[in-house]
Amino acid sequence: MIEKEVIVIGAGLAGSEAAWQVANSGVPVKLVEMRPIKSTPAHHTGEFGELVCSNSFGALSPDRAAGLLHQELRSFNSLIVNTADKFAVPAGGALAVDRSKFSKALTEVLSNHPLIEIKRFEQLDIPSRENITILATGPLTSDELSYKIQDFTGFDACHFFDAASPIIYGDTIDQEIVFKASRYDKGDPAYLNCPMNKNDYIHFRNELIDGEQANLKDFEKESAKFFEACLPIEEIARRGIDTMRFGPLKSIGLWNPKWGDLFDKENRLKKRPHAIVQLRKEDLEGKLLNMVGFQTNLKWSEQKRIFRMIPGLEKAEFVRFGVMHRNTFLESPRLLLPTLQFIKRENLFAAGQLTGTEGYAAAAAGGLLAGINASLLAKGKKTLSFPSESMIGSLMHFISNRNKIMSNQKKNKFQPMPASFGLVPELTYKIKDKRLRYKAYQERSKEALNGFKKILDSCFEKDHILVDIY
Repeated sequence: MIEKEVIVIGAGLAGSEAAWQVANSGVPVKLVEMRPIKSTPAHHTGEFGELVCSNSFGALSPDRAAGLLHQELRSFNSLIVNTADKFAVPAGGALAVDRSKFSKALTEVLSNHPLIEIKRFEQLDIPSRENITILATGPLTSDELSYKIQDFTGFDACHFFDAASPIIYGDTIDQEIVFKASRYDKGDPAYLNCPMNKNDYIHFRNELIDGEQANLKDFEKESAKFFEACLPIEEIARRGIDTMRFGPLKSIGLWNPKWGDLFDKENRLKKRPHAIVQLRKEDLEGKLLNMVGFQTNLKWSEQKRIFRMIPGLEKAEFVRFGVMHRNTFLESPRLLLPTLQFIKRENLFAAGQLTGTEGYAAAAAGGLLAGINASLLAKGKKTLSFPSESMIGSLMHFISNRNKIMSNQKKNKFQPMPASFGLVPELTYKIKDKRLRYKAYQERSKEALNGFKKILDSCFEKDHILVDIY
C-alpha cells in the first residue's frame, strides 16, 4: 500500500467526500477541520458536513438535474449521498435529511476510517508543493487562508451574499390553519402549508419590504451581491407585488380537502389561497420545521414579528433565526482544469462550493472527483476528467471552461452554477417531449459513466479497500 499522504483541508461536504474517496483507494489522508476551534458566521457545531442553509439536496427523480447527479454519485459509492439516503426525511419529490443525524454520521464514519487522520486546527496557508492537497474549505473559507489563496492565484476571490432560512418548533404552529400536502400530490403529503388571503399577503409583503435589516458590518462596505438561486425573501418581495406568489409562496398545486372538491373548478378558483408559505420537516418526527424559501437578512426581532403574521404561525417559536453570510468562490475557469487541478500546480486541487458549483450534491461531486484524482496522483498515475455527458462531468467542465469566460469576460462574469440540463451537450437527435429528453440524457450519462468506470478500475486495479459506509 502506498504511504504517500493526501491532505484535505475542510471537512464540509466536498472535503468529507474527498477524504472518503482517497482513503478508500488505499491512500492515507490527513483531514484538517478548523471547527470547533474556530467557527464561521453560519456554522453552529464542529460536526463534519454541517448543512448551514436548507436541509434539501434537491429533486430525487433522475429526470431532474439534481436527481441525475444523486444517481451518478451513488454509482461511485458517494459517502455524502449514501448518508443523505440513510437519514432522509419526507420532502415530497426532494431528498431532504435530518441535518443533525446526517452530520453526526459523517463525523463518525470518517473518524473511524483506518486511513483517515483527523486534525482540528485552522489551516493558515496552502501546504507546500511536496504535499498533494485538496482545498475544500467551502464558501466560508477563513480570511487568513483566503488571502493566501489570493496570493497564490493572483486573483481576488469572488463572493456573493447568501442567507439561511429560519427553523421553528413544530408544536408551536396552529394545526387548525396549517395543512399537510405536497405540490400536485407528488409523494406523501410532506409539507405543511400556511394559506394567505390577498389582504394577508399584501400586508405581509409591505412589512417585509419595510422591515429593519441586520447590519452587514462583518462584510465589505458595498451593496450586497446576491446569488439568484438563494435570494432573501425581502429581496424577492421588492422585485414586484406578485414575485413571491410566483416563487416560494406559489399556491398552485396545493389543496386542503377542507376547502371542498378539488375537481370542482368554480369552487377551486374561489377558494384557492392567494399565496401559501410552506414548511418542511428538519427531522423525521417533525419537531423542527424549515421555512421553505425564507432566506433573510432581517433583524431577529423583525423576523419574529413579521413571520408571526403568517396565518398558522402567530405563536411560532424559533429554534434558529435566518442569517446572512458572505460566500467566497474562485475564478475557477481561469485557474482549474476539468480534473480540478490548479493549472499552475498539478498536485493542488480545489473542490466543492469554493470552485463555483452550487448545491450540496454538486459540492459532493467536486469532492468525489478531486478525491479520485488525488489518489491517482499519489499512485503515480494520470488524472482523469469525467465525461461531459454526465452531470458530474458537465459541471466540472463548466467551471473550468477558460475559453468561454475569457471570450465573454466583459459580458458574463463567472458566477456559481447548480446542476442543470442546460450544461450537458445536446443530444444528436431532437426529442420534443421534455421528460423523454431528460430520460435520454439519463441513459446517455449511464452509458458514458460505464465506460469511465472501466478506465478508472484499470487505473486502481486492486488498490481499493472499499470500507463499508455503515
